[in-house]
Amino acid sequence: MNKSFVVGGVLGAIVVTAGGAFAGYRMMDSQRGAEVLSARAITRTVRTPHQECHDEQVIRQKPVQDTNRLAGTGIGAVVGGLLGHEVGGGSGKVLATVAGAAAGGYAGNKIEQKVQQGETYTTTEQRCAVLYDTHEEPAGYEVEYEYQGKRHRVHMDHDPGKRLPVKDGQVVTAST
Repeated sequence: MNKSFVVGGVLGAIVVTAGGAFAGYRMMDSQRGAEVLSARAITRTVRTPHQECHDEQVIRQKPVQDTNRLAGTGIGAVVGGLLGHEVGGGSGKVLATVAGAAAGGYAGNKIEQKVQQGETYTTTEQRCAVLYDTHEEPAGYEVEYEYQGKRHRVHMDHDPGKRLPVKDGQVVTAST
């Protein structure tokens, strides 16, 4: 056998063995992956609006026909004037009539105002309010992992488990 052939064969075997060992190490390292140190689930609060309505009895004032209360004022003035006329005597009769009419007009106006305020009716009205239902939804995971002696943090949409895969020397954090 030729000496060069033997040396070439030995060197070739060494290169093939080294290459295989390196490839095996890289494969084992990628299978081993990055070690997950912690994975904390994150949630978010979701508020969903909805409307709730109910019927409610409401007391309303009837519409006023005589807003100036002329009828009450007029009737009060006439009655007051008649009473004042009966009370007074002589020249005081005119003064008593005028004073009675003024007081009666004022009293009649106030009486009609009270009567108008007391004229009410009851009706049913619908009252509505916007209320919110709340619930928690998953919003991913805050993950801390170690790869090649360094710590890293990443947000992921799924629970990573105990290890993150490594592909071509890069940690894979996206779901497939």
